[in-house]
Amino acid sequence: MATVTLISHTPDPERAVAAAARLCYSPSTIGELFDGMTDEKVASFVEMLASMGHESPIEHVTFTFGIEGVSRALLAQITRHRIASFSVQSQRYVKEAAFEYVTPPEIAAIPEAAEAYQQGMADAQALYSRLSDILFEKHFARFMEEGKPEKAARSAAEKAAIEDARFVLPNACDTKMIVTMNARSLLNFFRHRCCTRAQWEIRDVACQMLELVKEVAPHIFAKAGPSCVAGPCPEGKMSCGRVAEMRERFLPKNENE
Repeated sequence: MATVTLISHTPDPERAVAAAARLCYSPSTIGELFDGMTDEKVASFVEMLASMGHESPIEHVTFTFGIEGVSRALLAQITRHRIASFSVQSQRYVKEAAFEYVTPPEIAAIPEAAEAYQQGMADAQALYSRLSDILFEKHFARFMEEGKPEKAARSAAEKAAIEDARFVLPNACDTKMIVTMNARSLLNFFRHRCCTRAQWEIRDVACQMLELVKEVAPHIFAKAGPSCVAGPCPEGKMSCGRVAEMRERFLPKNENE
């Protein structure tokens, strides 16, 4: 299933946020912002921002994740979060010679469904390969007629072939990406995607991302998670009704007592 790694992040992210917050509320010069900025004061500044709902200073810190073993269906969901940067393995330039794919747990749990699903993936691979070969032959012949060197003709023909053959690849097809978000965007992402009503795959990815950022910025993300963790559930009649369980899972023990 999905594997998420934290590739990089703003150095000492909470200190950077505390300095930005301090600038908003004091006459300090830029050079003076870090004077006397102990770990305790850093935590105090970050907690103050959270209590005030003042989130703009946390936009100064960013986190970059590597995400592997996810489906193209997840890609369609995660890119809806617009204040982020994405680099995704291209099906236009990378040939899916034997593509990996994601199997939903509900399908994997039923032998008959799993067998049908695996057959569908095999059929999609066979069709993709057949189309790639047919299109390659057409494009290769054309490029050779145009006078391209054989090596260049083969390379151009393969690119042109897989560009159109990819249309038969399923949403289940495995992909990988690098994603960068600032802390404010991440808080919004977690509110939506850690919720039990989020689709299972992106919820798993979001929860892994949250665990990783909590390790390096515990005060910024102390109350991160679905909306019900820090306030009322926004789902109305569609609520899962598991607020207590969500707070138990996502909040530090002293916050949930």
